[in-house]
Amino acid sequence: MIRAGPHQVTTMLSETEKLDALTILGIELNRVQDLDILMQKILSEARRFTNADAGSIYIREGNELHFNYTQNDTLQQRLSSGEKLIYSIFSIPIDEKSIAGYVAATGAPLNLEDVYAIDPTRPYHFSRKFDDASHYTTRSALTLPLKNAKGVVLGVLQVINARDETGGFIPFSAKDEIMMTHFASVASVALRRAQMTRSMILRMIRMAEMRDPKETGAHVNRVAGYAIEIYEKWAQNHGHDIHEIEKNRDIFRMAAMLHDVGKIAISDQILKKPGRFNTEEFEIMKQHTIFGAQLFHDRQSDFDEVAAQVALTHHEWWNGMGYPGHVDPLTNTPLVEYGLCNGKPKGKQGHEIPIFGRVVSLVDVYDALCSARVYKEAWDESKVLSIIKEGSGLQFDPELVEIFFASMDIIRSIQSRYQDKNKYS
Repeated sequence: MIRAGPHQVTTMLSETEKLDALTILGIELNRVQDLDILMQKILSEARRFTNADAGSIYIREGNELHFNYTQNDTLQQRLSSGEKLIYSIFSIPIDEKSIAGYVAATGAPLNLEDVYAIDPTRPYHFSRKFDDASHYTTRSALTLPLKNAKGVVLGVLQVINARDETGGFIPFSAKDEIMMTHFASVASVALRRAQMTRSMILRMIRMAEMRDPKETGAHVNRVAGYAIEIYEKWAQNHGHDIHEIEKNRDIFRMAAMLHDVGKIAISDQILKKPGRFNTEEFEIMKQHTIFGAQLFHDRQSDFDEVAAQVALTHHEWWNGMGYPGHVDPLTNTPLVEYGLCNGKPKGKQGHEIPIFGRVVSLVDVYDALCSARVYKEAWDESKVLSIIKEGSGLQFDPELVEIFFASMDIIRSIQSRYQDKNKYS
């Protein structure tokens, strides 16, 4: 299960506004770097262009389409303020039996006025499972392929239930179809770029995984997914601007994935040791935070700044007992103005730790304990949650612990989405 963000469409765009918006769409989408954040953005913009009540996006993996994100204003309005929709993650074959599968297989858009009145001679059909489970009624559906420059289908974009000025459901027009065909072309360019960025990040993770079996692509995607949900609620609680939140979610998700990238500089003797570290080994292991921050020292973007913060501070403790403490990451020397504690750099504590580091500190521990590894079984979730609760005010920011426990449904949904593929079973 995964949750969808509250992307309610409130105003209809005129034809002129749509054309104007289409001219700057590429710029807007290319500002988004993270693949997951981009898919949400593409979907919300597609719905805004067509004044659609709902929509979904599928990503192609081999011969299947993976249902990645959905948005639905009608269902969102049934929830309490601050809640988000939860939906199941599933895959469908790329063939002509389903609407999305047909569009992916043929590479042609499909504009249906009423999915319940599809000509029975057509090869595709509409599945009522979602409507029946959610008590929702799908009527019109405009489904488009997302293709790269070579015409290869990357995924499928679907908008559902166009609305008129009164909010009533109507079919998508021929103009909508033309406009959205152009939209899909622009979105596909941004999608391919984001996929390449995600691929490069995961290659870095695989480099670390070759050295450290704890660092898996599923683990870092879970940590990143948890992190942006916790951060978003924290930022909302503190009155941060929505544009700042959206920008930081994009940067933070990628940075959180790279929280342990500094481990590539730690020797195999330590990284691959199956048992507990001795004191000397643990001191060496701590250096991965320094090495990780050093990778982003030549900072050329906000991402570099956040990635360096996360790498450096995700093992700091709220009570100051974490590491590496107040150090210059470039020279790995203590910052003398903060003093020493038992001959070592004094640990950062409380709000001295950047919010991004505080968030990753919490969710990284949760996921590590909940996950099976080559040297351990996954811990029972109730035990893990007890440890998190006990660590509030000691290891973890108490406010973030409260947000974490209030977000357990979405935490579990992200956990189910990014599962280790029986690697340690």
